[in-house]
Amino acid sequence: MTRVCLVGEDDVELRYELLSRETSRAALATYDLAAPYTNTVALETVSLGAAVALLNDLNWYLVRFAREALVLDPSVSDDEWLSRAVATAIRDDELDHADSGRYLKLFGVDNGRLLEPMFVTRTGPELPAYDLHEVADTLAVRVTESEFGA
Repeated sequence: MTRVCLVGEDDVELRYELLSRETSRAALATYDLAAPYTNTVALETVSLGAAVALLNDLNWYLVRFAREALVLDPSVSDDEWLSRAVATAIRDDELDHADSGRYLKLFGVDNGRLLEPMFVTRTGPELPAYDLHEVADTLAVRVTESEFGA
């Protein structure tokens, strides 16, 4: 199963915004929604293609209410998430999943909150340490070169 995690902007309640509007509510109706982190909406889809299609269906809402749209696909990695752009590029055969792990955005995780991200470049098998805050855990997200440089 491929997981999707939408992270809300700081000034909105993402779950409320998505479920209070008919079109996004209908798009999400068949999924079991969870909240693994503060102000997130997460769900499982059947494939990477289904995850990207759902994000495309929700695009109007994501632009307004979400700061991140993340995809975790076991055919790419068991523990590193993909940005929406990386997921789309892999689905469209514009990027080989083996070549998708060089540029990363690391989030610190503290008390169920995703803290500010740190951009890192992988130079070996080990991930660089998140050092913006003391945290118990991190969440790694593979990003495109253009997202890395933005």
